Amino acid sequence: MTRTPDQTAPSRALHVITWGCQMNVYDSARMGDVLRPLGYQPVDTPDTADMIILNTCHIRDRAAEKVFSELGRLRLIKEARKAEGQQTIIAVAGCVAQAEGQEILARAPYVDIVLGPQTYHRLPEMVARAARAGNAIIETDFPAEQKFDFLPEAEAPQTPGNYTAFLTIQEGCDKFCSFCVVPYTRGAESSRSAQSVLAEARRMAQSGVREISLLGQNVNAYHGIGPDGAVWDLTRLAYALAEIPGLSRIRYTTSHPRDMDDTLIAAHRDLPALMPFLHLPVQSGSDRILRAMNRGHTADEYRDLVHRLRAARPDLALSSDFIIGHPGETDEDFEATMQLVRDVGFALAYSFKYSPRPGTPAAGAPLQVPEDVKDARLQALQKLLREQQDAFNASMVGKTVPVLFTGKGRKPGQITGRSPWLQPVHVIGPDHLIGQTLPVRITERLTNSLGGILEEENVYA
Repeated sequence: MTRTPDQTAPSRALHVITWGCQMNVYDSARMGDVLRPLGYQPVDTPDTADMIILNTCHIRDRAAEKVFSELGRLRLIKEARKAEGQQTIIAVAGCVAQAEGQEILARAPYVDIVLGPQTYHRLPEMVARAARAGNAIIETDFPAEQKFDFLPEAEAPQTPGNYTAFLTIQEGCDKFCSFCVVPYTRGAESSRSAQSVLAEARRMAQSGVREISLLGQNVNAYHGIGPDGAVWDLTRLAYALAEIPGLSRIRYTTSHPRDMDDTLIAAHRDLPALMPFLHLPVQSGSDRILRAMNRGHTADEYRDLVHRLRAARPDLALSSDFIIGHPGETDEDFEATMQLVRDVGFALAYSFKYSPRPGTPAAGAPLQVPEDVKDARLQALQKLLREQQDAFNASMVGKTVPVLFTGKGRKPGQITGRSPWLQPVHVIGPDHLIGQTLPVRITERLTNSLGGILEEENVYA
């Protein structure tokens, strides 16, 4: 459903503070779209905002305490503005709101609205109710309708800059990993219609976006209804996106090994727009721990999947997620994880110590691993992963790679962009090249990026 902006709506200031994943970044932008017809326009600081939204994430440790700490600061702003006769609406959105809505209202009664990730399409109604009733509004039930059917058209790219953008196509999870709160905060797997995804992607491309990152908790479980009435999978959607004029690069995250089927593997071979960089979380290399995590695959099945992916696309690079110290993890289990890392080789990886999430099966499991043991294991794993990342980046030196330039660099005369493998690349070049994809000969590996020289002739003209 598309709303027509109310041209008579008074101007109001909106400040959104976003924590967590790329999907939260996308959601924050869409909340701005939803509130725009009410006259809300974004501002950079909360001090002058008529409405402040905390879009929260429950993945990291002590997430809720960080929210309450920030709310304490915002309370002072609200009280100061009230003394000047100005109203400030404070809303807490996202996964912490979904998981701990009543606790938020109990500990921070000055909060006006608490809403889960599936209900932000109802924000205008919540704002009206909060103003009318003077009571806090809480919306954390999973609605029968999908929010994407009720959102206005996105008016701009969802990330800073005009050349790359996030686009959420799928939400929720049916996997119920033992350590994860997503099924409880985001709900069951649901997918947007292919038509709405393609329409948003076309608008992005028309505004100058050249690379789109498709987002979902299990993005390769996408199963949206296509324009033809059939159920489309991620592969079919990717091929349709690749036909959009101006859109030259497609990425997707986060994937689950159980949803990586043969057609998607073949797409990595046959679809040039699909970038050769895949985030494929494994979490552990121990079959015993993988069973305890309810991952639904073994370490060797993961190795075989990687083998098939690399056979289809030899230049494919992988990133992954690892959780260290899941309840019951022994030294032998940890060594199995280290061996899997040695066997596979990762260009990038994210690794964390296990921390309990209330309501998840692992939170109350026996044999919790001591913190000092988790610390030592994590340091060893991160050392190995860093060595692999450095080796992968060093292997680029001397190669010529296509780089999509997205902005100015930190140094005078420098522009920066991304390689197909998501590496930052810096070159000396004129600003008019920003937005183009050009060949760059990589000349050096820097700490977290690459340096190179433009190979295209006449680019300085």
